[in-house]
Amino acid sequence: MSKPISVPYETTIHVRDTCMCLAVQRAARALARRFDDAMRPFDLTNGQFSLLTSLNRPKPPNLSSVASLLAMDRTTLTAALKPLERRGLVVVAPDPADKRSRLMVLTQRGMHLLADVTPIWTNTHKELERLLGDGEHDRLLSSLKKVL
Repeated sequence: MSKPISVPYETTIHVRDTCMCLAVQRAARALARRFDDAMRPFDLTNGQFSLLTSLNRPKPPNLSSVASLLAMDRTTLTAALKPLERRGLVVVAPDPADKRSRLMVLTQRGMHLLADVTPIWTNTHKELERLLGDGEHDRLLSSLKKVL
């Protein structure tokens, strides 16, 4: 008979209390909920806001550049675009310079929504900066960028 495999409960506690990945995931979920709640009156999630913001450029970006910026694969980005397209906020069209590539453009409706929601994002962000305290925001961002 083989001995059952086990991991001591102390290891579970150690991981819970020291794992950077777990801590960042938990914080990301809490932040996402906070921004989702703030943007709910606009029928927008924080992820959709980030996507709309990433399209706010002088020239329409292609799928690859936006996927890279948002750290998602192209398939996930395409799926995330669908509800925004249905709402008339974004148009995805072939790139005239390269028919294999697709460009994404914010519509006027998308620009208006982004303009309406940006102050909500700004206020929510300021609340979080106050919660973190002096200089913590910049230190946190700097630390997170080191692992990207």
